[in-house]
Amino acid sequence: MINACSGSARAVTLRGEARELPWLIVVGGFLGAGKTTLMVAAAKELERRGLRSAVVLNDQSEGLVDTEYAALSGLPSDEVTGGCFCCRFSDLVRVLDKLRADAPNVIFAEPVGSCTDISATTLYPLQEYGSYRLAPYTVLVDPERAKALLHHDADPNLAFLFRKQIEEADLICFSKSDITNEVPEIGADPIRQISAKTGQGVAAWLDEVLSGQVSAGKEILDIDYAQYAQAEGALAWLNLQATIRPSVPQSPAQVLGPLLDNIDAELTEAGIAIAHLKAIARGESGFVKAARCGNRVESQVEGMLDASPASQLELLLNLRCVGTAEAAKEIVERCLDEMNAKICDLRIQAFHPAAPNPERRVRKEDVAAEAGVATQAR
Repeated sequence: MINACSGSARAVTLRGEARELPWLIVVGGFLGAGKTTLMVAAAKELERRGLRSAVVLNDQSEGLVDTEYAALSGLPSDEVTGGCFCCRFSDLVRVLDKLRADAPNVIFAEPVGSCTDISATTLYPLQEYGSYRLAPYTVLVDPERAKALLHHDADPNLAFLFRKQIEEADLICFSKSDITNEVPEIGADPIRQISAKTGQGVAAWLDEVLSGQVSAGKEILDIDYAQYAQAEGALAWLNLQATIRPSVPQSPAQVLGPLLDNIDAELTEAGIAIAHLKAIARGESGFVKAARCGNRVESQVEGMLDASPASQLELLLNLRCVGTAEAAKEIVERCLDEMNAKICDLRIQAFHPAAPNPERRVRKEDVAAEAGVATQAR
């Protein structure tokens, strides 16, 4: 059965007094699924309903394209860095409580795109914290990425992470329906399709997750943490911040296009697979964000393509790839050197994520036992 999330469902409004707890909507999914774009689109939909939103981004390091994009989109935002939500749970709680100063009705939270086991390490501990109404855990799926990761010759580490994300989802939404309506079979029923770019399905998805009719964190994983650590460690992580001063004024699009093409070409030549490559270039008159989820693929572009040329632009770039961090760093630095521009204030971090070590984690057996006690009490 296909539920296209067309927006025809009854609109959910959050009535009540100011003392009502804010909703927390956690949106997971693999690298490049479109999580941040969906949250920005959903925040705009909530604004049309007279509701306030905020967002928490998450990464293994600092200098996040997604945080910059959310801020440039006018969305109150903060971030948890230095590890996944599970490993930085105390930081997540602190950031959530900080964002409540703006009295949002809804806070969106986006875990690292290579992260899984969210229900056991984040949602259940947040339920015990008791300061938020938890929406069902949505996992966003890029149909083309899903086809690749479900194929028999897919990288085993990336396929492991993807399958575990699917396994623990309360709701699954296929993204990028403006690009394709063909979705692979992953055992999801009903099938929800969303395009944050066109707005298709966004309102209906919000109606569903804010209805209170679907439980949050109901799927607790059985997961081998040694295999989980191996899978995450197979990815190289690179975050870059710099000021670009081109020899001739250039627009953000003129800077980003050739740079990403050059990085892509050199990574491909070196046999390094791109999991996610994204960047934002910002000048005085606007910004452009570009992202690609594989080698030799077209970038997905957002922002102001008509922004005027500038003599100075701020650049943020995030790369996740299958290869060594050292090789990725050498390639990116070489591509920067080849730009006809002066590179100032360069900050670059390249590494492999440490093994996940959750601050708190509930066990599947304990959740089942608690459910049994509650059933007997009724």
